[in-house]
Amino acid sequence: MQAFLEKAVSLRFEIAAVVLFGIGFMNLLLQNNLIKKIVAFNVMDSSVFLFLASQGYIEGRMAPIVQNGVTDASQYVNPIPAGLVLTGIVVSVSVSAFFLALVQRLYKHYHTVDFDEIMMMAKKKVD
Repeated sequence: MQAFLEKAVSLRFEIAAVVLFGIGFMNLLLQNNLIKKIVAFNVMDSSVFLFLASQGYIEGRMAPIVQNGVTDASQYVNPIPAGLVLTGIVVSVSVSAFFLALVQRLYKHYHTVDFDEIMMMAKKKVD
């Protein structure tokens, strides 16, 4: 039991990322409110960023800035996951803004943000 707890503590960020992704994914599937779906999508995005950041960090290493003449790459953390996270955050904000603009247009047209109601109204218009 002690070994399991030590392993769980060492993987705490990965476990938190998986739990957050599961929460976001289930809410994305189960919620009918489009705003809640956007929030769930953002929770999923954040969990992926947490996972990437946790994979890029190595205990005992420094930021990749040359200090005190140390040029050995094994002394530094890999900067690529941090760059991917920053790029992902920019894309996530853009996608969220686009989703919110679409929901605003849907609300102006259908006067609701409930996905099932919008689909029923859209189906009636086609028939």
